Amino acid sequence: MHEEKVVGTIILGSLKGNAQGLGKDIVAATLRAAGFRVVDLGVDVSPERFVDAVVQEKAKIIGISISVNETVPFLRDVVNNLKQRKLRNKVRIVVGGQAVSEQTCKKYEVDAYARDAEDCVKKVRHLLKLQETKQKT
Repeated sequence: MHEEKVVGTIILGSLKGNAQGLGKDIVAATLRAAGFRVVDLGVDVSPERFVDAVVQEKAKIIGISISVNETVPFLRDVVNNLKQRKLRNKVRIVVGGQAVSEQTCKKYEVDAYARDAEDCVKKVRHLLKLQETKQKT
């Protein structure tokens, strides 16, 4: 039995104020099936906890599920926390859920929006490739 090569580590969670985790759980399972190591922080996750987990796990991707409109502004705190720790150019953020869209990405400086679990896998692969290319230059 050989060990599968892990494609990358992803920090995943539902943002502060989001108590529902079904969509996130489906995304986690899909990412794992695609060869990613997923660190699932659960639901109602603070912006600081996402960034702490990135540091602890040396992850390059944060996946954030948002299903409640009122909590969308917390995305700004995640981005600002990454900037304060000088990690923003090393870590990519992908969002999904019924409260976010492509427009959310533009407004909050988020890197990608995923419509569903399979789209999330595609977006994460793309973001990791961009990171590798950027680090080589």
